[in-house]
Amino acid sequence: MYTMDLTGKVAIVTGGANGIGKAIADALMDCGAKVAVVDMAVHEKDSNDRIVYVPADVSKSDQVEKMIEKVTEHFGRLDILVNNAGISTMDYFVDMKESDWDKTMDVNAKGVYLCMQAAAKVLKQQGNGGKIINIASQAGKNGYQLMGSYVASKHAVLGMTKVAGLELAKDKINVNAICPGIVETEMKQTERVIGGKLRKVDAAAIKQEDDSQVPLGRTGTPEDIANVAVFLASHFSDYMTGQGINVTGGMTMN
Repeated sequence: MYTMDLTGKVAIVTGGANGIGKAIADALMDCGAKVAVVDMAVHEKDSNDRIVYVPADVSKSDQVEKMIEKVTEHFGRLDILVNNAGISTMDYFVDMKESDWDKTMDVNAKGVYLCMQAAAKVLKQQGNGGKIINIASQAGKNGYQLMGSYVASKHAVLGMTKVAGLELAKDKINVNAICPGIVETEMKQTERVIGGKLRKVDAAAIKQEDDSQVPLGRTGTPEDIANVAVFLASHFSDYMTGQGINVTGGMTMN
């Protein structure tokens, strides 16, 4: 059946309150899925029978476990996990603060590990397979100045994706990653301001620089990433696992 119909599926999207996460949550719902939006900036009172909001810090194992419990109690099952929650810190490598390293790795790497592990246990117990989608970055394949801890964390996400893809294949749980390029989000705009100050250039100049690096002529939108997330959540990706898929407008091709 050539349709992205996810009716009856239950998905968790971490960092789903805004940016790429919100676009993914909206797209999954448009395709019929029920969605749990996990984010520190949401309120449970806004939940209904199609969507549940769960405030949680994905870097804390006890909060992740409670989050998984709430979702499965609310919807009765789990089919899809999208690990999207992430942060960035910026500085030159020699000036990078240990606290920034710890904070970035806690959310971007440890958070993915904790959510993958907790969700995989549920999916294995259910015995019906499932989809785990990790939002990595082209920074998981390349190096970028001022982004040392972020780059390290996204390389870690791709490594975990490969290992989990191997280990969970026998359970028919597909584990893949999306590697976005430059996407127009609030976080990206903040990075341009901070990076501009560190490089002593204007944020607008960095935007022009970003545009010039993309062969397709524009930076990405959250919806560009959401389109690929829907594909990975659907039966069309059943023969894929352990992959890091570039969605970069051609900026990264490896």
